[in-house]
Amino acid sequence: MGGNGQRVLARAPACQIRTMRDIPTLLAGLTSSDDTLAEASALELAALGEAALPALTSLLDSAEVDHRWWAVRTLAQCEYPPPDVFLRMLEDPSGEVRQCAALALASHPDPQAAAALIRALSDPDRMTANLAANALIAIGAEAVPGLVETVHNGGQAARLEALRALAEIRDPRAIPTMMNVLEEDSVFLQHWAEIGLENLGLNMVYFKPE
Repeated sequence: MGGNGQRVLARAPACQIRTMRDIPTLLAGLTSSDDTLAEASALELAALGEAALPALTSLLDSAEVDHRWWAVRTLAQCEYPPPDVFLRMLEDPSGEVRQCAALALASHPDPQAAAALIRALSDPDRMTANLAANALIAIGAEAVPGLVETVHNGGQAARLEALRALAEIRDPRAIPTMMNVLEEDSVFLQHWAEIGLENLGLNMVYFKPE
């Protein structure tokens, strides 16, 4: 038993050294500009968990958009990514990175991210706005007050995404807002208001007053 115990203890440091040596290799693969190699490296880095987090978070400050994108992509695959990382990257100069951050927040819904995602509904990159709405749908009820406020006071594009999110969340608190939208001239807003009301079981024919 003593001999076996000694062998186990002797192997543990070697395993740690191997893991630490693998991280720079995997990081090189992640930033290689070879998408196949980068994807394989992302999966392995995500599987390493906490051991890989310092290296991945350091990439978030890279001047290379591709490096930042792959860092966010990999962190999104981690079981427990740092909670503030994706919020920070929602403000990245690159639309592609912001898209990736919004997609990550849809995979890791957090009510504390709702305010930042509401702001992202007005992102000039419409894919980012669309993915932010998806993340708000994943958050659910906690996002409803901010979404309702956006439908009332936001820009037209943000209002549309907010209304789509409300239609998918199916919270009765949004009913008055959806009813008000039916009185507007926008066909697209009316479309999502009608879907939202139908999703809430309010199946009726709506007539706009002449």
